[in-house]
Amino acid sequence: MMYYAIVDIETTGGSTKSSKITEIAIYKHNGTQIIDSFSTLVNPEMPIPEFISKLTGIHNKMVENAPKFYEIARQIIEFTEDCIFVAHNVGFDYGIIRHEFKLLGYDYRKAHLCTVRASRYVLPGHDSYSLGKLSRALGIKLTDRHRAKGDAEATAHLFTHMCKTNSQGLESFIQEDVNPKILNPNLNLEILEEIPNKPGIYKFYNDANQLIYIGKSKHIRKRIEQHLKNVKTLKGSVMRQEIARIEFELTGSELIAWLYESELIKIHKPVYNRALRKNTYAYGLFYFEDQKGYLQLYIDKISKISNVPLTTFTTKKEANDYILQLTEMHQLCPKLCGLEKSNTGCFGHQAGKCRGACIGTETPESYNERVRNLIRTLTFDDDSFLIVENGKDKREKSVIWIENGSYRGFGYAPYYIVKQSHRNWLRYIELHPEDTDVKTILRYYLRKNPGLIKIPFGR
Repeated sequence: MMYYAIVDIETTGGSTKSSKITEIAIYKHNGTQIIDSFSTLVNPEMPIPEFISKLTGIHNKMVENAPKFYEIARQIIEFTEDCIFVAHNVGFDYGIIRHEFKLLGYDYRKAHLCTVRASRYVLPGHDSYSLGKLSRALGIKLTDRHRAKGDAEATAHLFTHMCKTNSQGLESFIQEDVNPKILNPNLNLEILEEIPNKPGIYKFYNDANQLIYIGKSKHIRKRIEQHLKNVKTLKGSVMRQEIARIEFELTGSELIAWLYESELIKIHKPVYNRALRKNTYAYGLFYFEDQKGYLQLYIDKISKISNVPLTTFTTKKEANDYILQLTEMHQLCPKLCGLEKSNTGCFGHQAGKCRGACIGTETPESYNERVRNLIRTLTFDDDSFLIVENGKDKREKSVIWIENGSYRGFGYAPYYIVKQSHRNWLRYIELHPEDTDVKTILRYYLRKNPGLIKIPFGR
C-alpha cells in the first residue's frame, strides 16, 4: 500500500531561501482516507512581517513559546517516513521544508506530488485550481483559510476525491526526487537549488573537468533533474554517473537557448552529444516542380534529403496534420501535397475545396502563386526583422536579428530600448554563425510560435 503525507505550511515570506516556517500541518493518507495527523505552530526565530500576520493571523506572540523547527524535525521525518510528499503547489512547501532541514545538515528528499498539476488532469474543466475555489466547487469544507491545518485538511479531502476519481492517473504525477546514491560522489547537489526553471543552456563536466554534454531547455532545472534521475537508458545512466560538475546559463528566450546550444555543440563537440544525439526534427516539408509545372509539397525523413526543409516536425503525424491544415487554408490540392494517390482528380476537388490543379483545370501559374506565398511565409528568405522575446530578467529584452532571411546573431537590450529607433538595437547584438541547423531551428520555432513579436527591419 502507498502512503501519502499531505502537507501545508505557513511561513514568514515567499522565498524558499530566506523564509522560515511559522506553522506546519501534515495529514497521513492511505489513498482512501486520512489515517493520522500532525500539526503545530513553529517559532521561526525571526520576526513575522505585519502583512503576513494579517494574511495568516499568526503573529509574533503566538509563536513565542512554540517549538523551533529543529525541535520537531525528528517528528516530521518519522511521521512522513515511507510517504509520498503531497501539497497544493508542492514546489513551495517541499522547497521550504527541504531548506529548513538543510540548515540542520540533513538532506530531506522524497518523491512528491503536486495537487495543483494533478487536479488539472484528474479533474478537468474547472475555472480555477486554487485551493479555495476548487474546494468550493467540489463542496469541500475549508475552514481557517491560510492556516496550515485548515489548508492541509482541505487538500487531504481534495486528494481523497482525486483518488476516487482516477487513482491511476493521479499516481502518474508522482515525481521521484534525485537520488544521491546513484550519482557521481563529487557532484555537489546544492547547485540544483541555484538553478531556476527558466530557458537556458546547461553543461555537464566529468571528474577531469572535461565538457561531456551540452543541453538546453525551456525549464533547465527540470531537464537537468531528468538527466540525474535517468535509469531507463544505458547511455544516459553512464553519463549520469560521470557528471561531476554542472554549469548553466540563462537565455531568457527559448529560441536563443536552441540556437546557442546548437552553436556550442559544434564548437566543443562533447562526447555525449554525439553518443546520445537524436534527430529532434525527424520529418521535413519539402517541394519540387513536377513535369507539368506544378509545385508539389511532400513530407519526408530529413535524413534522406540534403536540402534544408521548409519546416520540420518531430513526428509523422504532426507533419501530416500540418500539411492537411495547409491544404484547407490555401486551397491546395491534397493530391499535389502527397495526401492522396489516384489517377483521377482528388477528393477535395469533388468537395469543391480544390480548384482542379490535379486534373489541369487550374493552371500551374495560378496554383503555384499560392504555393509560393506559403513558402515565403515559412522560409522568410528575403525578409529582415528583429525577434523580440523575454530577457534573462525583467530589466531587458532578448533580440534576435534576421537579415535578408539569414540569422545574424542575438543579444540583450534594456527593456526601454523598445521605444527607441530599431537601429539602436543592433549595438546590443553579438554576431553568431548561421548554418543549416540554425535555419531548421528558426523555421520550426517561427512556425510553432506564430504570435512572436517580429519587427520589420531594413538598412
